[in-house]
Amino acid sequence: MSIKKIGNMSKKFRVLDYDIIYLSYDEPNAEQNYADLCKKIPWAKRVHGVEGSDSAHKACAELSETDRFVTIDGDNTVREQFLAQEIDFEEHVELENKVISWCGHNVINGLMYGNGGVKCWPKEYVLNMKTHENAESTNPHSQVDFCWDLEYIQMKSCFSDVHNNHTPHQAWRAGFREGVKMALDQGIRPTVEGFKNNHWKNLHRLFIWLMVGNDVENGMWAILGARQGLYKTMCTNWDYVQVRDFTYLNKLWDDEVSQLTTTDAEGEIIWYGRLLEHELRLPIDRKPLTEKQSKFFKTVYQNPERITKFVVDPEL
Repeated sequence: MSIKKIGNMSKKFRVLDYDIIYLSYDEPNAEQNYADLCKKIPWAKRVHGVEGSDSAHKACAELSETDRFVTIDGDNTVREQFLAQEIDFEEHVELENKVISWCGHNVINGLMYGNGGVKCWPKEYVLNMKTHENAESTNPHSQVDFCWDLEYIQMKSCFSDVHNNHTPHQAWRAGFREGVKMALDQGIRPTVEGFKNNHWKNLHRLFIWLMVGNDVENGMWAILGARQGLYKTMCTNWDYVQVRDFTYLNKLWDDEVSQLTTTDAEGEIIWYGRLLEHELRLPIDRKPLTEKQSKFFKTVYQNPERITKFVVDPEL
């Protein structure tokens, strides 16, 4: 491996030792973000338009010439400090099957967690994994995400900004997907009681997706998407596994949402708020935070700190 041992105490990981791959699909700001990346990392490679999350990451692995590779998603702008990132891992830690994950800062609601953040993947593991559209039918945990079959090393630092509000469609889809996935327990739809006992970080982040974002362009559409996604998942018999299918989500937008005016969307948000209040007893208001309230929330909210394991000198 490229990770170098340092004495008997640690082994050093350096971002610059690995291929950096820009992974885009149909993001309306993909070309803009790619141009920004090329200014900062001219040697970055690119994978574009591959259907299915598992297949897209396998395409990255096949393109990589190093035993690990870094992915930067199509809706991301990476921060230049990322290139200087070096990590001293404890010497005994086995890294071959672990994903190193940094936070991404979401411009819609100010959340910073793994969603959309920069990640460093082990090439061989990715080539052999079976998730999303390639998941085994006997493994329900891998149908809609990576995180329940892969072990993540969660770093505290944030090295990218997630701009998923370029258009109403993009913002709605981002909210919808998190509204679904944040409701699940290890990738599986829980009972209503199980949902209420889900991990507090997931619940808190979900509540923020449902309430915050009216201070940014198209943020309202993300709130609508999150409420719709949660309602479909927890209050209907909708097949939540379809959240992994971007073609399906795009059609859902075209058929059910794209014709809505801003006024219509505001009414839909309140309507879904009533439904969620009645059926799930959520601690949210029917109306989301206003522009001023969203701005205020972002000035005072502190994202929960990630617990970094296996590192000799954790990031501050």
